[in-house]
Amino acid sequence: MKKITSICCIGAGYVGGPTMAVVAKQCPDIKVTIVDLNEARIAAWNDEDVNNIPVYEPGLSEVVAEARGRNLFFSTDVDKAIAEAEMIFISVNTPTKTYGSGKGMGADLKWIELCARQIARVSTSDKIIVEKSTLPVRTAEAVRDILHNTGSGVKFQVLSNPEFLAEGTAVEDLLSPDRVLIGGDDTEEGEQAIQSLVDIYANWIPRERILTTNVWSSELSKLVANAFLAQRISSVNAISELCEKTEANINEVSRAIGTDSRIGPKFLKASVGFGGSCFQKDILNLVYISRSFGLQEVADYWEQVIIMNNHQRRRFALNIVKNLYNTVSGKKIAFLGWAFKKDTNDTRESAAIYVADELLNEQAFIQVYDPKVQEKQIHHDLQYLDTRSEEANKNNVEVFTDPYEACKGAHAIAVLTEWDDFKEYDWKRIYDGMLKPAKIFDGRNLLDHKSLKAIGFQVTGIGV
Repeated sequence: MKKITSICCIGAGYVGGPTMAVVAKQCPDIKVTIVDLNEARIAAWNDEDVNNIPVYEPGLSEVVAEARGRNLFFSTDVDKAIAEAEMIFISVNTPTKTYGSGKGMGADLKWIELCARQIARVSTSDKIIVEKSTLPVRTAEAVRDILHNTGSGVKFQVLSNPEFLAEGTAVEDLLSPDRVLIGGDDTEEGEQAIQSLVDIYANWIPRERILTTNVWSSELSKLVANAFLAQRISSVNAISELCEKTEANINEVSRAIGTDSRIGPKFLKASVGFGGSCFQKDILNLVYISRSFGLQEVADYWEQVIIMNNHQRRRFALNIVKNLYNTVSGKKIAFLGWAFKKDTNDTRESAAIYVADELLNEQAFIQVYDPKVQEKQIHHDLQYLDTRSEEANKNNVEVFTDPYEACKGAHAIAVLTEWDDFKEYDWKRIYDGMLKPAKIFDGRNLLDHKSLKAIGFQVTGIGV
């Protein structure tokens, strides 16, 4: 079996960039080239100042600095990288379809198919293709069908190697994962391809943590893992609403059930709702697949996780309106946080976007501060919803680089991201600069509510 010495990854985003940077760091004898058609993104990955790379993750800039130029390269020359590579990772976007059959639920595989066709067109030597994007079950079959019908005589093996990263801890997750999952064909050639990828990960990951399955089990496992995690969040958020009606405390309930070893404490923190690129997309994908096989009850079960999440976000926004005397028209609401979680600049499906949209519908003014998200991204997120004109969004949403300025003159503060820095602010200074009564809506139960109330704030949390 041939040892892999050259890897290409198509897609320089939140998955491809960090994953391949860690592979390059841990395997200095393997040339790793990350390619993308987005010239600005590649230029940012190649920026002399590694603090300017396009993906913010704790520890990532140090990993990139170590490997870049040694055996880690970023390029827009996709054909060249494909031609030279022995193993090709596909790590492109697979968004939920916004058109046609499966609109709103099915995955749009346009970019996956284009990758497969480009690989087929360029390749002159045998290659191992690795699905890294989150994909519907049996996508590998479509990729294989395209690759095996090129007529070029080149042989391809298709593996599934889903990522299980948590943004904000991606580097740590890559260096010491709970498991690495590799799915491939149950043939001699398939097993050799699987072993080639196992050998790469085995440079730093114990062999017992590297799981091998058939390709279909691997693809489905990714969707199911995210569905189970999101289900726990929606479950605790459903109970948070009940707590608010019964004067129970969701933090105490979560702690009580989390000490049960059968349940465990993780993903039991009540909040304004989950976000990110994976949870909603993967559950919708699971719903779509289930419906396509006529499994209506299965589909309805998983769809309820999404329904509950949407309800929690809307409930949070409407609670702000209710507490501000049933109108926020012309009032300033300060948002602390826009990223979907702390320690990332990723805003995809962030709860902040949807809470802002609800409040803008009520004619509020939004003043946003996030330590890592740029103004351009915030306006892009709101424009993507297509619920009002770009001019209306820009007139009613102001982005600040100073949290104290963002809160000045506000009627209320909404905490949307659990950035640790927020706990260290001079809250007396913030209180003095706000309109009274000064209200805080803590969508992450992040702050010390008792000390805030002592200052004079009126504080509303989730489920408390």
